[in-house]
Parts: sequence; C-alpha cells; structure tokens
Amino acid sequence: MRILDSWPPGWWDRRRRLLSDVLLWAVVAAPVGYAGFSPPYAPYAVPLTLAKVSLLGAAVAACRRQPLAALVLVVLGSVVDGNFVFAIPVFSYLAGRRAASVGPAAGVFVLIVAGGTALNLGLLGTGAATWFLLASVLLFAAVFPWLVGRYRRQQQELVDAGRRHVEASAREQRGAAERIRLRERARIAGEMHDSLGHDLSLIALRAAALEVAADLDERHRAAAGELRASVSAATERLHEIIGVLREEGGASVRPSGETVAELVEGAREAGMAVRLEAAPAVAELPAMTGHAAHRIVREALTNAARYAPGAPVEVSVIRTGDRVEVAVVNDAPTAGPLPAPPSQGSGLLALAERVRLAGGTLRAGPRTSGGFAVRAVLPATGAMEAPAGVNPAAPLDAAEPGAVDRPVDAERRLHDARRRVRRSLLVALVAPAGFALVLSLVYYPVATAGTVLDRATFDQMRLGTARAELAGLPRRPLERPTTANRDGCEYYTDGNFPLAQPTWRLCFTDGRLASKEWIA
Repeated sequence: MRILDSWPPGWWDRRRRLLSDVLLWAVVAAPVGYAGFSPPYAPYAVPLTLAKVSLLGAAVAACRRQPLAALVLVVLGSVVDGNFVFAIPVFSYLAGRRAASVGPAAGVFVLIVAGGTALNLGLLGTGAATWFLLASVLLFAAVFPWLVGRYRRQQQELVDAGRRHVEASAREQRGAAERIRLRERARIAGEMHDSLGHDLSLIALRAAALEVAADLDERHRAAAGELRASVSAATERLHEIIGVLREEGGASVRPSGETVAELVEGAREAGMAVRLEAAPAVAELPAMTGHAAHRIVREALTNAARYAPGAPVEVSVIRTGDRVEVAVVNDAPTAGPLPAPPSQGSGLLALAERVRLAGGTLRAGPRTSGGFAVRAVLPATGAMEAPAGVNPAAPLDAAEPGAVDRPVDAERRLHDARRRVRRSLLVALVAPAGFALVLSLVYYPVATAGTVLDRATFDQMRLGTARAELAGLPRRPLERPTTANRDGCEYYTDGNFPLAQPTWRLCFTDGRLASKEWIA
C-alpha cells in the first residue's frame, strides 16, 4: 500500500487509458496485419504493412484529443488498403462519443464525400455503381456509428445532468431546513441582544457612577474604571457575535486578539508550508472585516491541511483603497488527500455567509493548473455593495470550475440534456434513411441516363438485326456486371429504383443481335 501511495496522482488512470489504447490498436490493426503478413507476399509487403499499422497507431494516439483527425487518417488509409474499412466504424463511433460539437464532424463528412467523389469519378474514372457502393459504405460504416456514439454521449450527459439535479434538489432541501433554523437563531439572537445588552449597559452605567463617586479612594476608582471599560467592551463584543450567529452549536469565534499572522505562524508550527504576504495597513480593519479575513484564512488552511497535505500554501491579505483582498491558494497534493468522508461544501457555504454579512464577496474552486483557491474581497472601511450580477450569498460562481448548481440551473440543464438525447435518438434513426434516400436520388439519374430499355422495345427486337438498325436501343449500356462471363454482350436496365440494376442482356456477333434475354 505504501508503494501504491507513493505513485503520482492519476497514475492508474493514465495506465488504464494506455492499456485501452493498446487494445484498440491491436483490434483495428489485426485485419491489416493479417492480410499483410499472410502469403503470398508482394514486393515490399513487410515495410508497407508496418507503415499501415503505424498509421493506425497514430490514429489511436490522436483519437482522445482529436477524434475527427483520427477518423480522417483511417479514411485516407482505406484509399491504399481496403482492410482499413474495418477500422472506420470504430473511429467513427469514438468521434461521436468524444467530440463535443456536431459542426466539425459534419464538415469532415462533407469533405470525405467531396474528396471521395472527386477521386473516384474524376481521377480514377470508376463508374457510378462503384461510387454508389463506396458512398453506401461511408454511410453505414462512418455516419451511422458516429450517430450511435453521439447518442451515447448525449445519454451520458443526461445521466450527469440528472445526478446534478438530484444533488441540487437535496442541497435545496437542506438549505430550506437550514434557513428555518437560521431564522429561529436570529430571533433568539435578537432577544439575547435586547436583554443582555440592556443589562450590560446598566452595569456599565453603574460602574461609571461608582467611578465618579466623591468618597471613593483612587484604588477603587481605578477598579471601577476598569470594570466600566470591560463591560463596554463586552457589550460591543456581544453585538458582533450576535450579528453573525448562525452555525450549529452557536457562533464560532477566534481566540481573543489573534491576528492572521499569528494564525499562519501556528500553521507553520504544525508542519504546513505556508507563505504569508500581508501589508501593514491590514492591521487597521473594522471588526467584522478582520473577523471575516481571519475566518477565511483559518477555514482555507484547515481545508488545505485536510485535502492537500504537504502541498505549499500561499496566503495574501492586501489592502487596495477601500477594499481588502484575501486569497489562500494551495497546490495539488503530492500524496493525495487524507482519508475522510466526502466533503459536502458546508464549510465554504458558512464562510460565504460570514463574508456576505461583512459586506464582501467570496469565490472558491479548483484551479486549472491543480490545487484549490479561495479568494474574497472585503470592505476596508465599511459594508460595500456586491458587484452587479453577483449574488454575495453564493459561495461559488456557477460559471467557474467547481461551481455548485442551483436547483433552477440543474433543472434547466437536465431539461436541455433530455432534449438533446431525444434529438440525437431521432437523428440516429432518421438520418441513415435520409442519407440513403439522398444517395439514391443522386445515383439513380446518373445510372439510368441513356440506359433504360422498356419492355415493348425489347420485345420488338429481332435476332439477326444489325445493331445500328435496332430501333429504340439506348445510347449507352450499363457497366458490365462483375459476374458476367460472356463477351460481346451489353446490359440495359428497365429503370428499377433505386439501384437501376441490369434487366436486359443483348449479345452481338459480327455487329448483329445474336441473343437477347431478360435477367432475373
């Protein structure tokens, strides 16, 4: 276990991805390798086969980050080796599963169709039947698997959206109960403030009267002054504590007079690598701002010690004009977090409430480079207005990494995910049929132009008639079927849709019609 713990974070995930990529390469390269290494051997068969399997390896390597580029590589490989066609459905599915948007995929498919058409009809001079066959292969080996992969991606997004919706609903239910408790605590806090504040004010008043009594000696007069000052300080302290009373078990307060520097020094003594950047001007802060800054640093250091043990932490408290910016940033943990129940974010929620009561705003979430950051802006002189468009009661911005979804946002995302899944399913079912129809409508006029021979004309043709004298003979025959084994024969169609297959066979000897027959 100690050896496993010493491995870098994410090592197992990288190893699993590598093994899956190697397995994928072995599967898609098997047809190409088997055909290349099987006798009889063509000249340079081994180097060509190695180049082909290397091309498939490059496609597998690029498939996670650029799945469409990997698909293009495989399609280009099919130009030189037909065995690449077995890999096209796999990479098409992965492109639909991994690509985030539809537009680039549509552009790639259009480019493949245009390039394949120009290559086959223009450069290679293949017939319309071959073009239709290749287009059908593209449809069922590329487009349809891509649609299936796209549907699976949308389905996974629906599952994730449903999970976020459930979590947001649970948080909303907990928040409703918490708001009820907070309202009751606020009512109790008000009663405590009214009753205890009044009593303490009376004590301070009596101590002041005792302090100015004429028959009191100086020693007792000084004691009375100290009592009055202590009671006044206690009254102010009570006001501050009651103002932020909200946590389970009462208000949490810091040790009397402890500064942020002393808090950081205590963390250093406990073994944390903490660096503090604090301007001298931050020492003169309002009580609520100072308490909030202290609480931010303490909560962030606690979370860093718990979830990023051993990672360096930077604490900064900087005053700029009428604002105080507090930031606590830690790097990613080197050995993983300590064993603990999963965090529910309650500490950050409570911290955001304290910052709001102090008149500031809080943002917290993971960093893109790793680690975690807690940043707050507090008033240096008094309560300030929250920036436009920012909810000061929300601990996290929904647009930032690590954001907490509100129920309304989660419901909207769930609705959008459901709509995308329905649309993807509809497209996956309808698009292949639509593409096949479009291919047929394009292929049919090309294949039948000048090749249609009707039944009546066929019946009127007489054996022995010169080819030039045959009335109604179409101006061109169809391509000779690959299974035909008779020379001197021409093939025509009756216009059957959509493939325009050969229907009539006319065979000529010395330029005269020797036989005619209907092909079943």
